[in-house]
Amino acid sequence: MEGVPASFPCEKDRARFQQLTELPGVELYQAHISRYAFEPHTHEAFGIGTIEAGAQRFRYRGTEYTAPENSLVMMNPDELHTGESACDEGWRYQMIYIQPQLMDELTGDRGWWFNEALLTDPRVARPLSCLLATLWQAESPLARQSLLAELLLQIRPLARMSSQGRPDARHRFDQVRDFLRANLAEPVRLDELAALASLSPWHFLRAFRQHYHVTPHQMLMAFRLYDAKQRLAQGEAAASVAAAVGLTDQAHLTRAFANRYGVTPGRYQKQVRQP
Repeated sequence: MEGVPASFPCEKDRARFQQLTELPGVELYQAHISRYAFEPHTHEAFGIGTIEAGAQRFRYRGTEYTAPENSLVMMNPDELHTGESACDEGWRYQMIYIQPQLMDELTGDRGWWFNEALLTDPRVARPLSCLLATLWQAESPLARQSLLAELLLQIRPLARMSSQGRPDARHRFDQVRDFLRANLAEPVRLDELAALASLSPWHFLRAFRQHYHVTPHQMLMAFRLYDAKQRLAQGEAAASVAAAVGLTDQAHLTRAFANRYGVTPGRYQKQVRQP
């Protein structure tokens, strides 16, 4: 079945991606998940999506949410999160991921930020769901650009700009996060991460998890897999991608990638690089 990785435990589960040639920085995603539980992962993009059927449970910024049918999910860039079914039949949903810089360029507003991760309101979610579905099927660049503009217009009232959104002050662990992102292929040690924050390894590990709600290793793997995703979309071979992001081999990449994104690297690359 197209779009279903071998690692999905349920044959009904499926996930597929699409990128728009004329809109670099935008990725579309559709999925139906019944039994699969996504490990912590991140997108360096805004994630906006709707639950079309069933219900999803996800953990985001230390809080656990349940998103029922006809609800809207809004995730900020670089925030690790999970995902699993909250009901027996699973959940069907669709997402759009938009790079922050492109969001600013398209709208003319700077510093987009969503304070709320979940809105359960069919009056908002249903029109956005229709827009996302139409955007997936649109065949011309003009149609896709117009639909994206309409989607951003509808989502704009739910966002905050920089003066009201994410604080500019840096946390002591931000340099640790930056170090992990800059050293994907390097063997990172706990003691060197702790030294960046001027803490003992034990206190660092405990405080880091309290702040980010994941371990340093989980964050590093999320960054590695996101970078692998970008490289695969550009056409790099899976084996070279695995080496570039610090994974053991192609098999390691395949397992880890499917655990976080629901498709194997090969299937993902085939989907986003289709004419």
